[in-house]
Amino acid sequence: MAFEPPQRLVRALGETAPEGDAWLEQLPEAADRAVALRELTVERVQVPGGRSSLVLLVRRADGTPAVLKLAPPRARPEAERAALAHWGGRGAVQLLEADAADSGEGALLLERLHPDVSVRSLPEAKALLEAAGTLRRLWVEPPTEFVFETVAARTGRQAEAMRASAERDPEVAPLVAEALSAREALVADAPEARLLHGTFRQSKVLAGERMPWLAVGPDPVVGECAFDLARLVRDRVEDLIASPSGAATTRRRVKRLAESLDVDQERLRGWTLFRAVESGVRARRVGRVRDAELLLEFAGWL
Repeated sequence: MAFEPPQRLVRALGETAPEGDAWLEQLPEAADRAVALRELTVERVQVPGGRSSLVLLVRRADGTPAVLKLAPPRARPEAERAALAHWGGRGAVQLLEADAADSGEGALLLERLHPDVSVRSLPEAKALLEAAGTLRRLWVEPPTEFVFETVAARTGRQAEAMRASAERDPEVAPLVAEALSAREALVADAPEARLLHGTFRQSKVLAGERMPWLAVGPDPVVGECAFDLARLVRDRVEDLIASPSGAATTRRRVKRLAESLDVDQERLRGWTLFRAVESGVRARRVGRVRDAELLLEFAGWL
């Protein structure tokens, strides 16, 4: 069977692929190998799917529904495997293979959830409540047998890219300077570290059978909880920007999420600022002008 990657994946990986990277070209053959090795029957490719992996809805040899996910090395699939194994299905999708069944394919066999039903389908207040409750369950002591990237290291790389963008694009320089200053203060005085989802938002929480809502698609990192919660603050940013009370709503959201998850409000505001500016500058750099405008306007409210 030929596995054509969804166009959303092709576009997203095209923005970040290093020169000479052939992962997308090799993906159909890699998917064939991963399916055959596990004796899976493919139902369909999940479309539009994610921005960093190919997701296949499959059935195992005994008829059990499952998901086969293939991701390039730069998406850190082994870190995702280690995090999912550590969570053991508590708050997150269940990993169905303890160890990689193949070498170098970046393949994960996962519990089947309802891929078309996320908490984003709920009214906004309920969606934030359910998403926050799911996130709380993921914040645990990191395992000792796998070394995850730290928040300081990840945001340090991002900070370098932001500085370079600001030098080429003076229009974003003031917000970049504010975001970098916030990051510097945050990493200098970080509280106790936890294992974090890393890229948490409403669309990453899907309906399940075993539990009502479970997180998927982590890019795990070790650090303070406010970093993880920051991405949730800007969910539905297009609706916030379109609302006359968007700025006030954003500030209330920071306060309510911080209080509900016992996170310091100012630290949450700081990480929300940094992550919004980083995403906005990156979107601007690769030509996603509308996304950049939304994110940078949102960051200006903080």
